[in-house]
Amino acid sequence: MKRKILVLGGAHVDRRGRISGETAPGSSNPGSWFEEAGGGGFNAARNLARLGFDVTMISPRGGDPTGEMVTEAAYAAGINDRPFVFLDRKTPSYTAILERDGNLVIALADMDLYRLFVPRRLAIRWLRDAFAATDLILFDANLPEDTITAIVARANSLGKPVAAIAISPAKVVKLKPSAGGIDYLFLNEAEAAALAGQRPENAAEWASLLGDIGLKGGIVTRGQRELIAFTGGGAIALQPPSIETVADVTGAGDSLAAGVLSAIMQGLPLEEAVRHGAAAAAVTVQSPLAVSENLTPELLRDTLALVPAARILH
Repeated sequence: MKRKILVLGGAHVDRRGRISGETAPGSSNPGSWFEEAGGGGFNAARNLARLGFDVTMISPRGGDPTGEMVTEAAYAAGINDRPFVFLDRKTPSYTAILERDGNLVIALADMDLYRLFVPRRLAIRWLRDAFAATDLILFDANLPEDTITAIVARANSLGKPVAAIAISPAKVVKLKPSAGGIDYLFLNEAEAAALAGQRPENAAEWASLLGDIGLKGGIVTRGQRELIAFTGGGAIALQPPSIETVADVTGAGDSLAAGVLSAIMQGLPLEEAVRHGAAAAAVTVQSPLAVSENLTPELLRDTLALVPAARILH
């Protein structure tokens, strides 16, 4: 029987403009435009479904063509899609401008609808049943702070493991009141600095800084530099594999989260789980899509050959 994962958070449209030549700030840049369904929670959910899990996705959605695009993407991924649809509202969107090499220049997030996912919605019968039936709960920081607090409290009361995706430096701070109930938080260095209130001189110190605010475990990505991961008093570093052709970095962190969680749910230790996460991210950045259509458990195992062993910090 497939293991069940409940995902609550962002499921919206991602719009990405890619600059064709050298970036010229403050002026018009030739380029191309692309849009697809996205969102931190939704990207991770689709990756987890591709890796063989039974995934349920819960997110607010507008009654517009953009919302229909998200619904179709969820169906195509094999996700059990259970949105809260607001017919008179527009579906949230994320608009990014990318350099020619795929790196982010700037982005704009229009996410007002997510504030309507209020804590009282967690009292709905079918949602209570979904919490009780799942093996792991994953949410992202697109949701309101009081809803995040209620999700973590509900999961902790049921003894369910909890994972979270930080989304952005502005949003990750909403996790601080409930940090002590989160088993695995996925974030980059900018988000980690916003959450911890400081940035260490030595990256290995991220484990103690984030542990000091009560976080049980976390994975701090640092681009092409070593990521730092910790849980249960131990910490490791892992060098991401070098990828010759990067098509688009969008969704890399979300796929890393999916890869790590898929390994953890198979009972693998953290040092092996982060290798799975790095392999999933490597597959994703070679695709122009935020969720690679090529990702399978078999491809993930093959890509592991590119990922070095983790380095134990303590």
